[in-house]
Order: sequence, then structure tokens, then C-alpha cells
Amino acid sequence: MEHNGKSPALGYLSCRRCFVLILILAATVLFYSTNLTKMANDWKPKLWLTLKETLFDTNSTALGNTTQLPQSSTVALTPVPYVSPGPYSVEYPYDYHFLINHPERCNQLKPFVVLIVPVGPENSEHRINIRNTWGNQTLVQDKVVSVFFLLGHPSVGNAEKIQQQVMEESNEYGDLLQSDFLDCYKNLTIKTMVMMEWLRTYCTTATYAMKIDSDMFLNVQNLVSMLLTAKKENYLTGLVAHGAAVLRDTTAKWYLPPSVFPERQYPPYALGLGYVFSLDLPKKILEASRHVPTVYIEDVYVGLCMRHLQILPTNPPDYKFHVFPLEYNRCSFSRIIATTTKPSTNVRENWKDFMRPGPYC
Repeated sequence: MEHNGKSPALGYLSCRRCFVLILILAATVLFYSTNLTKMANDWKPKLWLTLKETLFDTNSTALGNTTQLPQSSTVALTPVPYVSPGPYSVEYPYDYHFLINHPERCNQLKPFVVLIVPVGPENSEHRINIRNTWGNQTLVQDKVVSVFFLLGHPSVGNAEKIQQQVMEESNEYGDLLQSDFLDCYKNLTIKTMVMMEWLRTYCTTATYAMKIDSDMFLNVQNLVSMLLTAKKENYLTGLVAHGAAVLRDTTAKWYLPPSVFPERQYPPYALGLGYVFSLDLPKKILEASRHVPTVYIEDVYVGLCMRHLQILPTNPPDYKFHVFPLEYNRCSFSRIIATTTKPSTNVRENWKDFMRPGPYC
């Protein structure tokens, strides 16, 4: 009888050897799987913790492994301690939350342009003045204009009282938005980025938005006229600064050290007193913010994000933005879009005169 060149005895020995080798291999795997955690922790604990989370996490696709370690084998990692970003940066990106929000209102109003006014929680006087002047113009050239005030959490001593007043004001007017960051000058960049988040999420039907300070006079008619012929994408305009020098004097209000921003000049940016942008930009600027280190100068930071996106701000046409307060004059105010005002200005009286019938000039 033929056995293909192999005797039954040799076949038996080969099978027996294979069986022995399988037993040895199984015992080895069992030994190492039982002692791997102890060996690894005794050797390089940080490396082991990293590898273990990568290799055995059920959400991980590393090595195609979907095995979960038993609960008793997991190790609780110590949270990373908070490290301040320093005096010239702010905590952003970060998961801020709204304390007061009106999530449906903007989309229900369907504004052509939505005006966002960053203002301190305690500064109710500015909000009242705006509601009684340019903020009450809700329909201009058949275009809907909406106003919202953006606040952070009170940072002054009587914060609890201020917060209660803010809640009552919100219930009365329905135009306040408040986030849980601390409202202070250094956090203006946070305020601006929270504004972008709100616009991206809760104001998707608007065509344009304007960030405008609470101490400004705004000619809403001229603003709408400008936007009627403006681009609807990648558009941002205002008082655009070109070639602005980075201040290295440590006593200057907007000082930045070379270690934070080594360049000598900022890229073009629109001054924060008031700038207008198309509603495709909030989403893009928020994405850029994940790649651009923050600085506390909010308008500069928006300019840095715009540079990252390779989008240049647009210089405004004939209408102008004024950073230095213009003395009120009905004729001159009819030719501008926005100007800062002096603290002593009686804005309501000026507005009453500005809105009276008759030619401006």
C-alpha cells in the first residue's frame, strides 16, 4: 500500500509535535496576557497607559482591535491641570454655554442684516439708548434689521444683583444673549468668537451681520444701502487697517510681545468699533480659529483668522466708519455709516433731530 512517501509512524510523530507546540504556545500567550499589565506598569507606565488606551479602547480602530478590557483592568488617568494661556491670549477654542438665549428668534425674523452689540451686563443704559435710537429701525428699504445684545457673566462686585437685573431685562425685551465667560476687556476675543458661534447656529437665515460697539452712532439706512450691492460671500468690511504696526511698548494698551506675535505688522483687519460680514464667514472663521493662536485683541484676531482663510477685508465704498468721535451734525451724520460718540453725548436728542422730516443738508 502506498502512503505518498510517508510512513504512518512519521505522520503520528509530526501530529504529536504539532500538538505539543500548540500547547506551549497557548501557555505562553496565557502567561503574558495575565502578566502584561504588571510588567508594563513596572517598566514604562506612561507609555503603557497611552498604548493601552489606543489598543484596547472600544472606540479605537488601531490594529482593528475592538476588544474592551475588563472594568477591573482600566486605569483612571489624572486630568490635565489647567494652564493659563498667559496675559496676551484667551481661553479659546473652548466649550462656552449660553445662560440666556433666544434660539428661534433670529430665524423667525429672517433679517437681511442682524446687528450684534457686545456690551457689559451692567451697562443697561447703553442698551436702552440703542433700543430708543438706531436699534428701533427694524424695516429699512423693505429689509428686516434685527438687534441683539451679547453679554458675558458679570465680573464686578455686585454680580448677583446685576445678573438678576439682566434676567428681568431679557424677559422684558427678548433681545439679550448671555454666555458663561467672564465679561471683561481681556475676554473680548472670546465674546467675538461666541458671537460667531451663535450666528452659525441660531441665525442661519440672515444675509449679513454687523458687530457694533454700544457707544456708536449707526446710520442704518446707509448700512443697508451699502449691503444691497455687496458680495454675499467672503465679505467683511469696516474701517480697514492696512499695515498696522504691532505695539512693542509695554505701557501701550494693545501691547503684544514678540514671543506671542513675532511679526512687525498685522495683516489687514477691520477695527472692532463696527464691522460687517456675510453670514458664510462665521463658520469659516470658527474653523480657522482652531489653527490660529488667540490674542486678546479681538479685531486683530479676526484679521488673523481671515488671513488664514486667505480672504482680504473689503474697503467700504463712499460711506465711512469713524474711529474718532464726530461732532453731531445732521448733514455730516447723513453721509456716514458709523462713528464713535463721546460719553457726554445726548444720543437720544441727536437721534430725534436726525430723524425729523426735511433735508439733511
